[in-house]
Amino acid sequence: MSEAFSWMNLRFLLDGLWVTIQVSIVSIIFSMILGGIAGTVRYTNIPFLSRIVGIIVDIIRNLPLLLIIFFTYFALPQVGIKLNIFWAAVAALAIFESAMLSEIFRAGLNSVPKGQTEAGLSSGLTYVQTLVMIIIPQAFKAMLPAILSQLISLIKDTSLAVIISLPELTHNAKIVYGQNTNYVIPMFIAMTLMYFVVCYLLSLVSGFLETSKYNY
Repeated sequence: MSEAFSWMNLRFLLDGLWVTIQVSIVSIIFSMILGGIAGTVRYTNIPFLSRIVGIIVDIIRNLPLLLIIFFTYFALPQVGIKLNIFWAAVAALAIFESAMLSEIFRAGLNSVPKGQTEAGLSSGLTYVQTLVMIIIPQAFKAMLPAILSQLISLIKDTSLAVIISLPELTHNAKIVYGQNTNYVIPMFIAMTLMYFVVCYLLSLVSGFLETSKYNY
């Protein structure tokens, strides 16, 4: 049992954890941008465009993430878009998470009282200025805990990229216990602890932000 937790194996797992974190960070950046744009477009009810974005978001939200991962890695090359394993995983996660985040953004924007928009317009600001300077800052504070919760889900979802052999935590653990079946339980224990530590720290941050939100 102790041999399973040798420094070589633990370092291999930590290398995988680092890939998991890298994929998560890059994915959340892209999904925040795409989700923010999609959520704002839906909130503003732009004729035709908001409807189209809403349909796309609903389709993506109702697809399994595994299918999107297969699509980005195996289907896109068929139309001339070839991504390596890392970027295929990032693209799949960003597409899927942006659809989830767009709903968080839209709900956050809708949570701001309409009077704030009216006050901004009456003060001489344009609708876009009111949105950027007044509505979005207030909404972002309200939606930040939900965004962090979605980030926690994203970190756990990176394990699905094992299907395309992304060298993340689950993939590396699988390699270790594939060499010695006696290491199955130790590797699952190690994976559990690593995922738990990362996700629990983020959940603490989310809980703190949720609490502080009501202190203002």
